[in-house]
Amino acid sequence: MLRRRRSGGAVNVPTVPAVVVPSASVGATHRIRLVPHLDSRRALRFDAITRDLKEGDVALRIGRFTERSNPPAASTTTNKIAFKSKVVSRAHAEVWCEAPGVFYVRDTRSSSGTFLNHVRLSPANTESRASVLRDGDILQLGVDYQGGTEDIYKSVKIRVEVGREWQGGKNAFNTNALKNLKSLAAAPIQVSKSAAGGSKANIPDCCICLFAVSIRQALFIAPCSHTFHYKCIRPLLENHHPAFTCPLCRTFADLEEDVEIEVCRYASNIPVLMISLGPRGGGSSRL
Repeated sequence: MLRRRRSGGAVNVPTVPAVVVPSASVGATHRIRLVPHLDSRRALRFDAITRDLKEGDVALRIGRFTERSNPPAASTTTNKIAFKSKVVSRAHAEVWCEAPGVFYVRDTRSSSGTFLNHVRLSPANTESRASVLRDGDILQLGVDYQGGTEDIYKSVKIRVEVGREWQGGKNAFNTNALKNLKSLAAAPIQVSKSAAGGSKANIPDCCICLFAVSIRQALFIAPCSHTFHYKCIRPLLENHHPAFTCPLCRTFADLEEDVEIEVCRYASNIPVLMISLGPRGGGSSRL
């Protein structure tokens, strides 16, 4: 018996839409800056560490490395970051970047622990899960040993800076701050009169004493362009000099950084805050 053969017809196979990756994000670099968290006079100080990573790059290895086989932490050509502290394990933690420009940290079986915002990531000698690093996070490697009386026995407290590339160049805030400072010094006759009858500049008030920034005052201009009365900011400068963390934006700066490097860096732009009125970086002056 002959049977009629059924025609199955065309089979509709669902198509998966292609994922379009913006060309701007391909190969883009993302900057992370690790600066000392100066929460007390006894905090361990180290030079700020800056790295530019691409998504999928080799992770940054953080730990206690020997100087013979590893370059210093300040070098930007290596994925190794070393701290001279015995409470830090040789392979303590690692940091890497994934799409879309998000940084992660993981404890790599350290003995003294890795803490993110005062929370330990994993028990001793146990690898932790990946945790997102955000701007302003506090990352701590190990805990103080023997009271942390010596630097070699202190834990490493790090404040993470992510997505702050805009602060390193010309922007509306620092350009306007520089303009106001120049007008305050060169043309005090244009300074407006306050309600109390005194001269008041177009610069925000000092955030420490809440009084106005005016002419004939000793001022401190931070590299981030925030301005304070020198008398108000002096205790903070003396406690951690030459390290400085702005009380307003929490940006870290080295007050002894060579100003010639800054001039070269911004040679093609208007100087961001090259009006650091004291010697070598931040400073004070009497206007």
